[in-house]
Amino acid sequence: MKKYLFLLAAALFSTGIAAAAALTDRPIAVDELPAAAQKFIRTHFASSEVLYAKVDDGLFDNDYKVVFADGASVEFASNGEWKEVKCKRCAVPASVVPQAIREQVVKQFPKAVIEGIDRDRRGYDVELSNGLDLKFDRQMNLVEIDD
Repeated sequence: MKKYLFLLAAALFSTGIAAAAALTDRPIAVDELPAAAQKFIRTHFASSEVLYAKVDDGLFDNDYKVVFADGASVEFASNGEWKEVKCKRCAVPASVVPQAIREQVVKQFPKAVIEGIDRDRRGYDVELSNGLDLKFDRQMNLVEIDD
């Protein structure tokens, strides 16, 4: 009986180590990104120099991250669609932010710039230079302001 328990524990341990090894970040070339991610970079960050790109190998899918020399970064889903854009020393390109969100930010916070935007199935999270975080639903309605 002890022998079987030992074998079971060893098998579980080995499986855990293999799974952990599969969940790693590794550097990649920009041309290894999905086509949609490459197009996004060419469209919205054409003048920015890529510092590095990496893939986060997951069990079921991969996520990608590209960091630019100016401090900006973009995270992509496995299909190449953008999930998050962060800009440390500059504003997120206006062409990335949906027009309805841009208009609301300019109207309500005219002195602030958008430094980050995340999107998921629920909506958008926008980080402003004045320290506020805005949450928008999928219909671009402002639903929450966090400071």
